[in-house]
Amino acid sequence: MAENPKITLKFGGRCPDCAERRVELPPALPALGDDFDWLVRDYESFRRFMLEDLAARFPERPRWTPADLEVVLVEVLAAVLDQLSDMADWVAAESYLETARRPESVRRLLAFIGYDAATEAGCADDPAGMENALTKEQKLERHWRQNPLQMETAKRAGPLAIHTNRRMVTVADYADRLVDHPLVLRTTAWEEWSGSWTTIRVALVLWADHRLDDEGLDFPENLKKKVEDFHRRHYLSALSWSPEPPTLRGVLHPYLDAFRMVGQEVVLQDAVKVGIKMALSIRVGENFFQSEVRHAVEQALGTDPGGFFEPGRLNFGEDVYASDVFQTLMSLDGVENVCLNRFKRFGFQYADQAHTGIIVLQGLEIAVCDNDPAHPERGFFSLKLSGGRQG
Repeated sequence: MAENPKITLKFGGRCPDCAERRVELPPALPALGDDFDWLVRDYESFRRFMLEDLAARFPERPRWTPADLEVVLVEVLAAVLDQLSDMADWVAAESYLETARRPESVRRLLAFIGYDAATEAGCADDPAGMENALTKEQKLERHWRQNPLQMETAKRAGPLAIHTNRRMVTVADYADRLVDHPLVLRTTAWEEWSGSWTTIRVALVLWADHRLDDEGLDFPENLKKKVEDFHRRHYLSALSWSPEPPTLRGVLHPYLDAFRMVGQEVVLQDAVKVGIKMALSIRVGENFFQSEVRHAVEQALGTDPGGFFEPGRLNFGEDVYASDVFQTLMSLDGVENVCLNRFKRFGFQYADQAHTGIIVLQGLEIAVCDNDPAHPERGFFSLKLSGGRQG
């Protein structure tokens, strides 16, 4: 180590009290040479490099043998350096999603880009009720060790997921993203100027034709599972189905608030339901029972899956054509002829359209026909059957 430089005072002026402080610094240390090959990574390369250095340092020794102590030490050091080099490669590989092989590294890298692999793999809860002490991250890592192919699938799915835009930016986005929800069957969105800012309004056709603020709904278990899975995939908070089930508006609002634009007012509203009133006369085939044909017609025009008035089948503002009703009924076994005696919107102010064969709808109107005597305003139909067999 260099010694501290000595400080001297030089009095060169006329004033005996004025002097100049001078310091003589030691000479700079010579630059260190670097003849190490930093690309050396394996045992053979390390061994060869150190043996070449030995030969250069001791030129007077022309021969080296494996039994020489120096060579033994070189080979031991080469083996240790090879292990350290391999360890460094493994550590570096774990820093990148493409090359990472440890489940905990893959999980952390996916979490870094916002991909919840544990939720996607269904490891958030223990379905068997066992090992509740394990966190979902520990369950995921155990699951990946048992199923390494699924870890590779998650490594590919993670980067793709972050490039999929689920934000609601444009007006069309609000309609497209909301219709992805299991409770939503149809949507239409538009923009309104409120006088101070723009408001996005979205009209919805919902599960089982319910309204946004209906209370006391009885959600089927399979639908609850679909909704819970959807909210888990979109990183939303868990829903509470008891003691009182939420309204459909209450279920949709967390999803809407999570993906809408900040500061953008969004108003959800129900579609305008237009009840359709029909009276039909049907000629039944001679080999069919009237009761069977009546049941088939009621199903074909009903609201169950596959029915003509199934919720979500008809779109906003879609006109109702008598020809579509004829096509639906004539395709049924046992129906020989159909006569449409009345075809109109519910309400005395609306004229019968049986002669024109079309009920015109517009805007947010959607045709419904629940055929429920307790709610005639939601549409109904009457059937008069002739021919066929009684019973």
